[in-house]
Amino acid sequence: MTQLEYARRGVITEKMKYAAISEGVPPEFIRDGIAAGTIVLCHNIKHTNGTPLAVGAGLRTKVNANIGSSSDDTDIAKELEKARIAVKYGADAIMDLSTGGPVDEIRKAIIAETGACIGSVPLYQAALDAVRNKNKAIVDMTVDDIFAGIIKHAEDGVDFITVHCGVTRGTVERMKNEGRIMDVVSRGGAFTIEWMSYNNKENPLFEHFDQLLDITKQYDMTLSLGDGFRPGCLADATDRAQIHELILLGELTQRAQAAGVQVMIEGPGHVPLNQIQTNIQLQKRLCHGAPFYVLGPLVTDIAPGYDHITCAIGGAIAAAAGADFLCYVTPSEHLCLPNVQDVRDGVIATRIAAHAADIAKGVTGAMEKDIAMAKCRKKLDWEGQFALAMDPDKAREYRANSPVADHGACTMCGEFCAYKLMDDAMKR
Repeated sequence: MTQLEYARRGVITEKMKYAAISEGVPPEFIRDGIAAGTIVLCHNIKHTNGTPLAVGAGLRTKVNANIGSSSDDTDIAKELEKARIAVKYGADAIMDLSTGGPVDEIRKAIIAETGACIGSVPLYQAALDAVRNKNKAIVDMTVDDIFAGIIKHAEDGVDFITVHCGVTRGTVERMKNEGRIMDVVSRGGAFTIEWMSYNNKENPLFEHFDQLLDITKQYDMTLSLGDGFRPGCLADATDRAQIHELILLGELTQRAQAAGVQVMIEGPGHVPLNQIQTNIQLQKRLCHGAPFYVLGPLVTDIAPGYDHITCAIGGAIAAAAGADFLCYVTPSEHLCLPNVQDVRDGVIATRIAAHAADIAKGVTGAMEKDIAMAKCRKKLDWEGQFALAMDPDKAREYRANSPVADHGACTMCGEFCAYKLMDDAMKR
């Protein structure tokens, strides 16, 4: 049985117990959330070196790091180093989005390298296999080709898969009728639309959704229903194509859960600050509280090189409003494939957003480290501050690079440090 089926029978599994300990909540809380569909427990039964990751309402906001090769950069060693760095600096999950080079070897190496939760987009695999192994164009993929890619990822132990089931011919028409500046920026969405247009057929993942459920249920993979119509710029946010797709995803969520398959929903994208809370509320209402996994959202389109910051701003607001899972954006977004430093910066920026939101939501234990940090700062306990920092290496580096006198304070205030002055004053 799947974790969802166990939960609906009132059974607390070992995976649920593990998640409860990790989250600092009772195991009944995890079980009841899974049963209600407001929590998913991501863990493919084939992922033998992986650990279950609970995502959803009442839990710590999780952070995902996207890595993966492209046709212009196919270095496995580089992708493995990105995976290591992402986990070192606190990513809860890694999505392998490889589209170039030895994609099978890269995915398997990433899964073997870390115990983190692993996600992927099997449609990329299907497209590559069709082109490379069968001398087909993407539009010549068969339904069997698409499902073969899904099975391959399931067998390798991928814990959650992005599938663009809500990209339908009807939604495409709504997008065309309303008009967009950037049309579709999702690769999976663009692949699907190109396939539908050429073949004059409906999206196979929508039309054959029951077959998709049969496969994912065998492995207890979590379906991450992708947002193929996510806005690629602020001007396209919250339009009828995006919302129509979300309505379809809500319907598919109910079908999946009825079949015993866990589901989370993916969301935008680029969204103005004043629309973020509305987007979260719409998703939660239309998808019956299913966990929401958002990319950013980015709150401006004019900060290339700093999009990890635009992402963190939107991510903090989204998570505080109820988003459960944040996908990072790196400084190289919209410019190039991220390097190792970009991955580190992206993970830290998004962790800051997630943690800030958890404090606002009152998540169990979220405020404890902040209180501990305040106490260490008051005592000028530098080692304690480093230990509590999200990026201890960077904090220690800054401290080491600044000449410090015997007073023990930092060089911002030196001997006039407010902590030291107040300490002396309070002792009088």
